[in-house]
Amino acid sequence: MRAKVLGFIAASLDGYIATKEHSLAWLFRNEGKEDNGYEEFYKTVDKVVMGRKTYEWIIGEMKDNFPYKDKDCYVFTSQYPAPAENVTFIQESPPVFIRSLLQQEGNIWVVGGGSILKPLLENRLIDEIEISITPVLIGEGIRLFQEGNYEEDLELINIRKFDDFVSLKYRFKHESTG
Repeated sequence: MRAKVLGFIAASLDGYIATKEHSLAWLFRNEGKEDNGYEEFYKTVDKVVMGRKTYEWIIGEMKDNFPYKDKDCYVFTSQYPAPAENVTFIQESPPVFIRSLLQQEGNIWVVGGGSILKPLLENRLIDEIEISITPVLIGEGIRLFQEGNYEEDLELINIRKFDDFVSLKYRFKHESTG
């Protein structure tokens, strides 16, 4: 079976993944009693990709407890960071690198959104996305989907409720949109 490129992310009801200060405090304030399907999803992926800002946030918050030690983890960056344990820094464009990963076995999780998600959407490389809608309004901040050159039809394949959260899972149809 072909590897898939997957998204799994929480967003506020008004479509933001972080405040304008890059804070996720709103998410942790509203975590709920369950993991919103995270563990189940995590077992389906073999590789994790993210941008430098997401990586730096994770390192800052988790300190010595990097959560993706058991996966192949790749971080896109235009800088030359110091070598780090458990990650490989990538300076290729996300679409080029993702296409190379798709030649291997194992599903790929795009962690976060924004600058990595946009070029993957523009190149029709995302296969499925699961969005946990968090019961909070932020008003402004970093949007889940940046403006871009993509128009895509999706198929709703699952809806689940976790406490006050709702999880929506979509499959991208990848058909010509004319």
